[in-house]
Amino acid sequence: MKTILVVEDDKNQLLLYEQELSREGYNIITARDGLEAIKKVREQLPDLIVMDITMPKMNGIEAMGKILSEHKKIPIIINTAYSCYKDDFMSWSANAYVIKSSNLKELKDKIKELI
Repeated sequence: MKTILVVEDDKNQLLLYEQELSREGYNIITARDGLEAIKKVREQLPDLIVMDITMPKMNGIEAMGKILSEHKKIPIIINTAYSCYKDDFMSWSANAYVIKSSNLKELKDKIKELI
């Protein structure tokens, strides 16, 4: 079973992703901010990371940089409500960029493509 780390500060959104992706057959681990995400990656290396950008303590862009400096091959999907970060070159190291939506089809399709 493939493991996905979902990094999201909104607890309701996190619960939704956890339930929906579990139904798809993935093992889900979660983190509420960038610092926790780095800690979780060190504890249990996931097969893929779904990363929000705007979070407390450490944002997703900074966390992604730190994670990729240690584990260059982990696919990361940026999942944010803001399309403006797509032009930020720091986000270009992600494998995919998905705008948050109530319909998770695009996110699920990207996960299947990358995992």
